Amino acid sequence: MPPPGVPLERQGFLTLGTYDGADPAPGHEYLLREIVLGEELGFDSVWLRHRHFQSGISSPIAILAAASQRTSRIEFGTAVTPLGWENPLRYAEDLGTVDVLSGGRMNPGLSVGPPIHWDDVKAGLYPDTAEVEDLSYTRVSRLLAMLRGEPASSFSGVDGIESFSDFVQPQSPGLADRVWYGGGSRRSVRWAGEQGLAMLTSNVIQSEGHDLGDDASRVFADIQREQIELFRSVHPLGTAARVSQGLVVIPTDSATADQRSRYAAYVEHRTPRTAVAHGPRQMLFARDLVGSSEEIAEALYANPAFREVREVVWALPFTFEHDDYVQILTDMATKLGPALGWSPR
Repeated sequence: MPPPGVPLERQGFLTLGTYDGADPAPGHEYLLREIVLGEELGFDSVWLRHRHFQSGISSPIAILAAASQRTSRIEFGTAVTPLGWENPLRYAEDLGTVDVLSGGRMNPGLSVGPPIHWDDVKAGLYPDTAEVEDLSYTRVSRLLAMLRGEPASSFSGVDGIESFSDFVQPQSPGLADRVWYGGGSRRSVRWAGEQGLAMLTSNVIQSEGHDLGDDASRVFADIQREQIELFRSVHPLGTAARVSQGLVVIPTDSATADQRSRYAAYVEHRTPRTAVAHGPRQMLFARDLVGSSEEIAEALYANPAFREVREVVWALPFTFEHDDYVQILTDMATKLGPALGWSPR
């Protein structure tokens, strides 16, 4: 994003949709109410993240189908769907269905690779084929082909009294052009750019061998900026290619004293992880931002990666209460967004 004075064009939010595993219905209902609130506040989009074997939304596509019947404008996205958990043909049918139900508001965000805890879940997920499943970028290519209506069956015609197509149904025009890829490494963002996809970059990236020095947050932002520049350098649309940044931001403008205290404790607990790289892929985490909208806007304008984007998808913190999310979303829409030049739709 250019310096202050040039408006942020699109503002969305991302949530896990946490709930009580012993009583999941209220949490799912609260999430649907938060999506409706997002539309009422003028947010451009809402994005759901997958959580399997946890008390978080395991089927974003089902939630978004329900949300499509309670909303009329706000766009939907997944950030991201790990395709290792999905059959591309069946997922293409689900995506097409939700896009039709929502009037063309679906933005599939994707990633590839083995599911988390692969050795523990592969027997349940792919009991007969785990060792031969292709979990590479080919899985995205297969999904894209089906969304575009390319043949996925060797039969079309009439069988008895039933008619069959050789391509996935329903087909929703334009859906394949709204696919995003969640990139966090030079390899992944280059591939996404070469395919002409849009790019989701988040608060987790690979360190790519960079020395973190004494300011890991600055190194994170510099790496993220480099990845955005690389993506656009190979994308057919060049600098016009869509990139959305996702960070955890917690505006406190209308928060109560209790909320401010809990939010500060949440960020303090998570901050130490941002100082070092994690795991074999040397993953880095961005710092969460908490404070007034004016303070958060100032920190964002100092972030070189943020200055490269015109779209954001703010990640809501984990494990907060519904009333907390209402306050945070309201402040994002009425305080933080306007401080960045954004206007509600």
